[in-house]
Amino acid sequence: MSDSHLTAFCFLSSILALIAIFIFTRRKKPSLNLPPGEMGWPLLGETIGFLKPYPAVTLGEFMEKHIARYGTIYKSNLFGGPAIVSADAGLNRFILQNEGKLFEASYPRSLEAVLGKWSMLVLVGDMHRDMRNISLNFLSYASLRTHLFKEVERHALLVLTSWKQNCTFSAHEEAKRFTFNFMAKHIMSLDPANLETEQLKREYVSFMKGVVSPAPLNLPGTAYRKALKARSTILKIIEAKMERRARRIRKGNASLEEDHDLLNWVLKHSNFTSEQMLDLILSLLFAGHETSSIAIALAIYFLRGCPRAMQQLREEHVEIVTSKKQRGEVDLTWDDYKRMEFTHCVVNETLRLGNVVRFLHRKALKDVRYKGYDIPCGWKVLPVISAAHLDPALFDQPQQFNPWRWQGNNNKTGSCQNASNIFMPFGGGSRLCAGSELAKLEMAVFIHHLILNYNWELVDADQPFAYPYVDFPKGLPIKVQSHSVI
Repeated sequence: MSDSHLTAFCFLSSILALIAIFIFTRRKKPSLNLPPGEMGWPLLGETIGFLKPYPAVTLGEFMEKHIARYGTIYKSNLFGGPAIVSADAGLNRFILQNEGKLFEASYPRSLEAVLGKWSMLVLVGDMHRDMRNISLNFLSYASLRTHLFKEVERHALLVLTSWKQNCTFSAHEEAKRFTFNFMAKHIMSLDPANLETEQLKREYVSFMKGVVSPAPLNLPGTAYRKALKARSTILKIIEAKMERRARRIRKGNASLEEDHDLLNWVLKHSNFTSEQMLDLILSLLFAGHETSSIAIALAIYFLRGCPRAMQQLREEHVEIVTSKKQRGEVDLTWDDYKRMEFTHCVVNETLRLGNVVRFLHRKALKDVRYKGYDIPCGWKVLPVISAAHLDPALFDQPQQFNPWRWQGNNNKTGSCQNASNIFMPFGGGSRLCAGSELAKLEMAVFIHHLILNYNWELVDADQPFAYPYVDFPKGLPIKVQSHSVI
């Protein structure tokens, strides 16, 4: 065989071998079995439809149509990339239980820019764990039982006792006043009447409008641009406070009151940089104020539409106060809080039906297979928490406010079995909200004093909407009348 023939033979053999290897590997690696769905428009995908506002006690037209067409797990293109959307309670729990193993938090960069790269919401791994541990220490069971409990009641009364007879105001704004003042006090020892507190509160309003903006465009005049500017101002206020406190600590002049706040603890016991401390404080102010205030406003809204629940609440709280008077006691105690059995039912039902947290942002760290579907590595994964809470297969008449469903195993009124696996108003797994118990405490204490001292009516037609953050378009205007039942 000539050299030319040998060369041609070797070349042809190589080509055939490569073709055989290609065919073999293609057969060995089957194509992905993605969930059904559609990817929508280039770049935008289906994001606009997904974020379209809708009544908060529903899943919204977009989700309802997609679930009806594709099922509870479907693919889409959201927030700039391919995504798997889960309205499946089992998959949602699976995602949250495998945080850091198969999935991790992955929020849009626009949110990271306004909250900060060291915000607990966007952090993952060891740094998130360290910051979360500080938050858990600050909001520990022991802290809630002792000084935090008393301060929650004090700040609730500061707001409630300022209401005038037949006065009309925004219930949501009053709830914000309560939760913001409480968090500002216990993070940085800022008093409600302090000018610094009022400036911080004003800037925070602009900040929040940008955080929740469905169109985070960094252009002049946009809510997002204003939020970035407000963030800068807020951080300057916090930094100035931090520097003054650090000087007092070095001189040994920190007050006893300041010894209990978060800023003092972080300065004394952490190795965080100034930037990390600032983002931690800002993220706690955001998380500890916004979610609790809308939850309280939702309770006011739902209770007004359920006179039977209001009556049972009054009876429960009258009984608590009457027994305290007989013992010569005045202030609420932790034991009183634990006795508020029906109140806890109202809190749970408010969180279930109101769904303050609608969905979470995650991404797959590995290729994952669930119920026969493939979730490719790197894809966004959006567990829709509200879907399980509003699922008629899990909760009887899910769009009805029914606190009695939480009493024991009363299946006739719609309580569900294994509720802890389905009911996740504060997320779950290793990223379970560190302030979940504080939020429920704030709701219960506020309801206690509200139900004993006031009647209220809704002044204007208003209802909660999901933007996707939950809000009342008109602020939930109410008119109150003093009503002492003891």
